[in-house]
Amino acid sequence: MANVTAPAEPMPVTRAPKAHPFRDILVKRLGFGILTLFIVSILVFAATQVLPGNAASAALQNTATPARLHALEVQMHLNRPAVAQYWSWLTGLLHGNLGTSIVNGASVSSLIGSRVLNTAVLMLLAGAIGTIVGVALGMLAAARRDSWLDHVLSVVALAITALPEFVVAMALVVFLAALVWHVLPAVSVFPPGASPWSIPSLLVLPVLTLVIVIVPYTFRMMRAAMVDALESDYVEMAKLKGMSKWRVLAVHALPNAIAPTIQVIGLNFLYLAGGVVVVEYVFNYPGLGQALVNAVSDRDIPVIQFIVLLLAAFYVVVNIATDLISLAATPRRRLPRS
Repeated sequence: MANVTAPAEPMPVTRAPKAHPFRDILVKRLGFGILTLFIVSILVFAATQVLPGNAASAALQNTATPARLHALEVQMHLNRPAVAQYWSWLTGLLHGNLGTSIVNGASVSSLIGSRVLNTAVLMLLAGAIGTIVGVALGMLAAARRDSWLDHVLSVVALAITALPEFVVAMALVVFLAALVWHVLPAVSVFPPGASPWSIPSLLVLPVLTLVIVIVPYTFRMMRAAMVDALESDYVEMAKLKGMSKWRVLAVHALPNAIAPTIQVIGLNFLYLAGGVVVVEYVFNYPGLGQALVNAVSDRDIPVIQFIVLLLAAFYVVVNIATDLISLAATPRRRLPRS
C-alpha cells in the first residue's frame, strides 16, 4: 500500500491585539504633554534669563553695589552657566523644591499654596455654572429655532464675545456695587487665612464675570450641534413615534450633540486660566492671577517661573481630560477596534 500522508494541521491564526481607544489616546496625550511641559520649562527659564539684570539685582534694587551684587550672585549660584542653572531649577521642581521668593525670602510653595486653592474654586465655579447655562440656553434656542428668543439669544451672545473681561467686570461693578445698586462688594479681599467659601458674597462678581464671558461660546456650539441633531433621521423617527418634544431633545438629540460641545467646554476652561489673571487683578482677588501680576511687577523670577509652568500643566491636563470625555461621549469611537 502506498503511504498515506496525514493532512497537515492548520497553523493557528494569531490575531493582532485590539486597539483600545482610551488607552491609546491616554498614552499618546501623556507623552506629548510631558514633552510640552519640558519645552515650556526651557522657554520660561530662557525668557526670565534674557530680562535686563538678574535675580540678584532685583533683590538688592537701589542698594546694589558691584561688590554686594557679585556676592549675592555667588550665593544664589547665578555665576554658573545658564544650562547648569536650568538643570538645578528643574531637578529642584521634580524633588518638590519650588524655589525661594526674591521679594520676601519665603518659599514659593508657602506663597502659592493658598492662592492655588482660591483660583481653583473660582475657575471650577465659573466653569460649572457657565457650562450648565450655556448648554441649557443652546438647547432652548435650538428648540425654538428662528423664533424671536433664538434671535435675541444669538445677538446677545455675539455681542458679549466682543467684550474683554475687564469691560464686563467694570460694568458689573458699576451696576451691582458702585452706582446703580449696592448689593455686592466691589472688591474681593479675603481676611488672612480665610477660605474662599467662607464669604460667598466676595465670589459673586468674579464668578459672574467669568460666567458671562464663557457662556456665549458654549451656547453657540450647543445650538449648532442641536440644530444638526434635530434634523437627523433618528430624531424624525422619534417624533413619528409620538415622543414629546422635550423627551426627543433630552434623550435623542442631546447625547449626539454633546460631543462637539465638550471640546468647547474644555477650551473654556483653558480660557479661564488666562482670563482669571485679569479678573483677579480687577477685583483684587487673592489667586494665582494676582500673584503673577505682582511677581512680574516685583520681578520675582522664581514665582513667575512656577506659576507659568503650573498654568501650562493645567493646559495639558485639561486637554487630556477633554479628549477622553469627548471620546466617551461618542459611542462609535470608544469601542475597541481590531
